[in-house]
Amino acid sequence: MTADREVWSAIGVTGRPLYEVRRTATPPEHRGAWAGPVWCRAEKMAIAHFHPRSSDHRPATEAALLYDDHHLHAIFRVADRYVRSVHTAYDSDTYKDSCVELFVQPAGSAGYFALEVNAGGAFSLRYIEDPTRTPNRFAKWNTVTPDIAAAVRVAHSLPLVVEPERAEPLLWWIEVSWPFAAMEPYCGRVRPVGGQRWRANAFKCGDETSHPHWASWAPIGEALNFHQPRFFGSLELVETSAD
Repeated sequence: MTADREVWSAIGVTGRPLYEVRRTATPPEHRGAWAGPVWCRAEKMAIAHFHPRSSDHRPATEAALLYDDHHLHAIFRVADRYVRSVHTAYDSDTYKDSCVELFVQPAGSAGYFALEVNAGGAFSLRYIEDPTRTPNRFAKWNTVTPDIAAAVRVAHSLPLVVEPERAEPLLWWIEVSWPFAAMEPYCGRVRPVGGQRWRANAFKCGDETSHPHWASWAPIGEALNFHQPRFFGSLELVETSAD
């Protein structure tokens, strides 16, 4: 990759970040092998834009994405402190815990998916078409039903519950395989995805930890609100294999 290509991949032609999602013929092993034979071929994504309301705790967070014919794969690695994770049920308030999040809007989709996974591996998954805030969360949205969400595989390095909070330095990871078939009941058919450009953002947060913080891959502007699709960056799902 040339230096010019590196700059274009990081920033994109619109000034918003662009990430190259490579195809993999070998599925991840779901053991957090960040430098292993599958994930070492993926570009790394720094989740490093901290909102000013964050505390002085700024955990170093990275993610990487790959895809195959059937799944979008993601891995997050967090060098953290003050880790707390108490929500264990599907569609609970995982964002209040030490949490990583991936929002994706497939090409041509009217809405975007919001996947929020806490350090213990519990997650929520919603499809949001109008993120205007209302007493019922958003103006137009659906929780992905538990039977469909059950197809999303989440692996995690920490126990299901981390309580009391762990203040010492702690490296933890989350690994996800998200079937395209679990997206299509909500956004319509997306496959084959090779060559498409999606919109996305990725986040790290910890709303109800002792040191709350809010970080994003693509900057979100002045408002402390992750649900702003106008600030999403782009995912380029390239045909080139990472293998």
